[in-house]
Amino acid sequence: MSKENFKDVETIIGPSVKVEGEFKADGNVIVEGQVVGGFKTKKNLRIGDNAKIQANIEAENAWVGGEVKGNVLVRGHLELSANAKIKGDIEAQILTMETGSQINGHLKMGEAVGIEKVETTKENGKTKQ
Repeated sequence: MSKENFKDVETIIGPSVKVEGEFKADGNVIVEGQVVGGFKTKKNLRIGDNAKIQANIEAENAWVGGEVKGNVLVRGHLELSANAKIKGDIEAQILTMETGSQINGHLKMGEAVGIEKVETTKENGKTKQ
């Protein structure tokens, strides 16, 4: 994820900060510290090399350099640095991994992320869900 995505940072969780509970943001967020609970932003997320996250994560785009224990849902592009470690399931439209990054979980890519498909069938000329 380019630096262009982080021009307007709304929140920075510094290296000495630990956030517990449900964290929700509308803007770009940088995490250098610890987050325990849940984490959701409507925009971009950057997780620093020394950050430790124990939460399910949801973001538009994300760059991960640290450790994540929880599921990750990224509607756009997820980038993993060589130091990234994710223990949980990942859903992303696009995934980029550097050599050395680690994933321990299931991976789902390419479809409209975060939107469940509804199967329809036609019966007697009418559509049923």
